[in-house]
This record gives sequence, C-alpha cells and structure tokens, in this order.
Amino acid sequence: MDLVSANAGPEKVAAPSVHESQHGSVRPLAAGDLERVAALFLTKFRHRRLRDHAIAQTAEYMKQLYLDGGESNALVQINPQGSLGGFLGVLRARYELNGTALNAAIIGPFMADPGTDHGWAGPQLLRVLHQGEFDLQLTDSANRTSLAFARPMKYQLLPVHCLEWTCVFQPGAMAAAVLQRKWPGLARLALSPCARAFDALAGRRFEPPVQASSSRRIHHKRVDAAQFAEQLPALMSDYALRPSWKDGELPRLLALAAEKRADGPLHFGGTYDEAGKMLGCHAFYGRAGGIANLLQVQASGPHWGATLDGVIAAAREMGCAGIIGQTQGRFLPQLFGYNGVFFRYAGGTMVRSRIAEVTEAVRSGDIFIGGLMGDRWTRLSSDDFGRA
Repeated sequence: MDLVSANAGPEKVAAPSVHESQHGSVRPLAAGDLERVAALFLTKFRHRRLRDHAIAQTAEYMKQLYLDGGESNALVQINPQGSLGGFLGVLRARYELNGTALNAAIIGPFMADPGTDHGWAGPQLLRVLHQGEFDLQLTDSANRTSLAFARPMKYQLLPVHCLEWTCVFQPGAMAAAVLQRKWPGLARLALSPCARAFDALAGRRFEPPVQASSSRRIHHKRVDAAQFAEQLPALMSDYALRPSWKDGELPRLLALAAEKRADGPLHFGGTYDEAGKMLGCHAFYGRAGGIANLLQVQASGPHWGATLDGVIAAAREMGCAGIIGQTQGRFLPQLFGYNGVFFRYAGGTMVRSRIAEVTEAVRSGDIFIGGLMGDRWTRLSSDDFGRA
C-alpha cells in the first residue's frame, strides 16, 4: 500500500510559487530578500544595533543555508505595500516510516516585522507551508509566540523534547562562562579566580557518581565525522519514523553543523563493546573552560546509560565546566542518576502531518527528532554575526 496516497487524500498538485491574498503575498525566499530578512533576524533574535557587516554576514549565511542547494523552501511574506512582513526558514529533509519515503519540512526562524505586519504574516506563512508538498512539518526550537500560532494548526507537542538538561561539573566556572557569553567585554581574568575559589569549596558535590553501566567490557573513544556518519543510521534503526539520509547527505550536514562557532569545535565520540561494536555515539560542541553543547546522542537498545556516561566523561576530560543538551525520552531515566543535573524549558518541539500513521508514531514517541533533525545545529541558533 502507498502510505502517503492512502492517507493524504487526493493526489497533490504543485502549489503556485506566489500565494496572493488581500493581506499580501507569500512566495519563496529570493536572493534579493536576503538583506531585509537578515536585518529582521538580527533585530528579533539578537536584539542589538544593526551594523552593515553583521547584516552582510547573516545574509551570506542565509544564502548558503536556504538558496545554495537549489530551489528555496524558505518563505517570505510581502505586505500590500511591498514591504517584508515576515519570514519562515524551511529546510527540506527526508524521513521514512516503516520503509515508506516522506518529504519533511524542518522549520527554523519564524518571524514577523511588527512595523509592517498587522498580524497576518505568521498565519499566512504557515498556511502556505501546509499547502505544499511536505508530508510532515517539524520544529525543535519554537518560542512561545510560535507555539501560539502553531498549536491551533494541529501541531503535536513533544513535551520531553521541549526540555533542555544541564549537567554542572564546575559551578563557578560555568557561571563565569555564562556571564562571559552574555557580556563578552567582561574581563575573563577577573572572573576566573572567583570561579576557581568557588569550585574548590564545592568539592565533591559535583563529582560524577559511579554508574551501573560502567564496565571494563565497555569503552569510549573519540571518532571522526566520517565514522559518526557511518554508524548513526544503524543506531536509530529502531525508530519507526526516522531520517532517510542518502548519497553523502549526512556527511554534508555534519560539515555544515561544524561551521557553528558559539560553543567551540564539534567533537565526536563512540561507545564500544569488547568486540569493537559501536553501542552508541555522540557529537557535541565544546572547549576547555566553556559549556559543552550536545548536538546529538544516540544508542542502541539498553546502552543509553553507557553512552551517556561516555558523553559526560568526554566533556569533563576536555575541561568543560558543564554540558547542556536537548532531552529525549529514551535517556531521561539515565539523566536522573547524575549529580548537578537541572532541567528547563528551552524551545517547543512540534510535528504536524495529515498522515494518520505519522501522527500515531509521534504520539507514541517513536520518532527520531532534534539535533540534526532540527535547526539548532545552524549558526542562526546561537552565533553572534558581525563579531570578529
């Protein structure tokens, strides 16, 4: 049975490239839009004074992300006066559900210009996206404003994935790293002695517990991007709804992810049994003295605990002050075993589809989502464009 055609109703007809209404038009992002979209992005998400070099750098990155692959899937809304009303960043991806291929839209930045938009841009952009050729739409970084638009449009919220976990190794150093990121001009030399003194007093409180998963038969080691890309698809094979990467697509995606700068270089690691079989893998951004940021962690079967041990150990050995990452249902129980772990809401993870089997897989948590199947790996999620 053809799953898509059996559940999506009549055969899809290609949507027109420009959607007109009395409130304006929606069309694919074009090169001529980039500077206006970049300026709106910096205003909405970086909250600082616009400078020409910051706009130029952001526009160039958006071009690479949304236009260099060919046809644009990102959308802009133009109001009746011809001004930019809003923008919806969209990346195309492929999923499969029990062997059936699906087209997916990964939603990134979603924004409207309050000076030119009168409340129509957001709904217009989402409606046009939903009328397109995609079998499912997903995001792992929706803010509360985006949630307010999307929930009435039958997006399913994945509550566990909306949480971010933080494991603190050195509380003083971690606080100093947070302050340094928020105020880059703050003198690091003034913060470091205070941080070291506090961490010395904290003593053993933040030492890692001995994990039940620790075993001489299991070991962890660094791997490179090629080894990570080779093993990740096999480790996620027990999800019914999972990515379908083909023809070198995953290595290219990892190369793009490695361009992100805010949290340090991208590092890869694997967890192995005594026979050399990979049981789990991870990728995180990190540098000594900073806060490691977990991009992806995946394990097979019962090996989530051992894999998480490997992630924590690798970040500690690098000299990171702590590590943060998106929560997943499959390793949430293991996180409860660590001292100094905290949880907070970090961004809405949502999925929408007209296919009943897709919505059921999402409802049961049988979906690989977040990390590389989201937009937090892009520079738009964290990098401060325009700085040296």
